[in-house]
Amino acid sequence: MKKIGLLLLLPVLLLAGCKNKKGQEVIEPAAPVAFQAPAVVSWAKNAVIYEVNIRQYTKEGTFNAFADHLPRLKELGVDILWLMPVQPISYKNRKGTLGSYYAVKDYQKVNPEFGTMKDFKDLVDKAHSMGFKVILDWVANHTGWDNWLIVEHGEWYTQVNDSIVAPVAEWTDVADLNYEQPGLRHYMIESMKYWVKNANIDGYRCDVASMVPTDFWEQARMALDSIKPVFMLAEAWEPELTAGAFDACYAWDLLHTMNDIAAGKKTAAALPAYFRKTDSLYAPRTILMNFLTNHDENSWNGTINERYGDLQKAFAVLTYTVPGMPLVYSGQEVGLNHRLEFFEKDEIKWVGNSPLTAFYTQLDKLKHENQALYAGIDAGKMNILNHTAPESVFAFTRTKGNNQLLVMLNLSRKTVQFKLDQPLTDSYADAFTGQAVKPVSPLTLKAGEYRVWVKK
Repeated sequence: MKKIGLLLLLPVLLLAGCKNKKGQEVIEPAAPVAFQAPAVVSWAKNAVIYEVNIRQYTKEGTFNAFADHLPRLKELGVDILWLMPVQPISYKNRKGTLGSYYAVKDYQKVNPEFGTMKDFKDLVDKAHSMGFKVILDWVANHTGWDNWLIVEHGEWYTQVNDSIVAPVAEWTDVADLNYEQPGLRHYMIESMKYWVKNANIDGYRCDVASMVPTDFWEQARMALDSIKPVFMLAEAWEPELTAGAFDACYAWDLLHTMNDIAAGKKTAAALPAYFRKTDSLYAPRTILMNFLTNHDENSWNGTINERYGDLQKAFAVLTYTVPGMPLVYSGQEVGLNHRLEFFEKDEIKWVGNSPLTAFYTQLDKLKHENQALYAGIDAGKMNILNHTAPESVFAFTRTKGNNQLLVMLNLSRKTVQFKLDQPLTDSYADAFTGQAVKPVSPLTLKAGEYRVWVKK
């Protein structure tokens, strides 16, 4: 079966193209080249990533209309703009009226609903001029059913009884690609290179990355880095993907654990085991993307308000202060409390003067300025603190050099009084107000209350 493949770390074969007698492109393996894990781009270490849902972001649903929001996002303090897929959407087997972004009709064109290729390039240029990085959502595992590849290269698809199949039974709007085909690999890498070369994007968020062979991603990474250093985020958790092909992956287990704590299925006592596991699974270079919501969670599993209620700010602080890179989804910064339609137009209602905007702005500033909160190889050390209320409170420090933060989060819905095993003797300032704080024992936190203190 095509999904198994071999995990090739060393060597990796580069692919060279030529034509056969019929003028069809064939691929010949070139000399083996040892895959070297690239250094993560320096700008990722203290970055906040922001997911952009172009269709729902504005009434117009275009690149140009979204560009008007860039000054606001700059003030918010996010750094990396992750744009959901911008390619044309297939009509055949389409779900809903507008279809899924992830049913790609042509990998090297722009969805006309969003604008033109020039509009897209202008958006990237404007974002770059303001200091943002831009990464593009990439759907390598499957295409829409009227993608031109199905007609021209049906052999590049997974087939059962001579019929092309969907990757998952429920994904009826997409057709599964077969990465045992060298020609597919060559085409897909050339298409990824196209956007880096022609639009100067800064990397990719790769959809269902674990359903595509790891050695393909390694080939793609080498090809992309030959143009410019890129940032690669896998929608996956598998550690082998971040051994070199990807810089970052999804912190799925953290999301599920937080959901369970908020729902009363688990307690804060489940968190230390999660962080012990990630320490053992991932290389130091790996950046875990921490999130409360994204396009899938919002549309299919519920809003932040539905899942976290009055604990949402405490869990948001958690995603910013534990090791990794925090994600903000479109509308999260103004308290979006609506499950956005996935296959229809469903415009985000932007709320002016939301208190959450100031909250996320403060968190973004803290992430940028305190080296203890850096991610990946530059991350500050995390030390989980023992205390007398482990079922309710999660407490830890992050330390790098002379920078240290003390974080205490009441993730329960009751007021808790607790004592740390090691009394606090240092001087601290509140990370949000800058005011000096004098630790007392025992400490008291109300339901959903949090403390983030910076060591003086």
